[in-house]
Amino acid sequence: MKDLSDKWEDTPYPEFLRDLPEVDMPFEGIRAWLVQSDKTQVVFFDIEAVGEVPPHCHCAQWGIVIAGEMKLTIGDDTRIYKKGDWYYIPEGVTHSAIFLSRVQVIDVFDDPDRYSAK
Repeated sequence: MKDLSDKWEDTPYPEFLRDLPEVDMPFEGIRAWLVQSDKTQVVFFDIEAVGEVPPHCHCAQWGIVIAGEMKLTIGDDTRIYKKGDWYYIPEGVTHSAIFLSRVQVIDVFDDPDRYSAK
């Protein structure tokens, strides 16, 4: 498949995804676009190598790495996740991430209010 990221703001996300509502992120270097339902949120993340997102917990979360590499700790389990790897974080389980490179992930949250649009 032809690499179109140079036309898509250096992301794997085409314009129709980047035209979704942008998430109001509390961290510098992270952009995200939101698909909202009455029960869940789907978020398309574009994350610079910003360092660490500190330990936190919230609703259940499932995600897949589209590009890049991150070290994700879920409970007591730490692994490196790369393109094509998926993860599941049960509700209330403490987790954190270190972004080893620019990373794009798609996350699904079991909470319609996890993030707000700008």
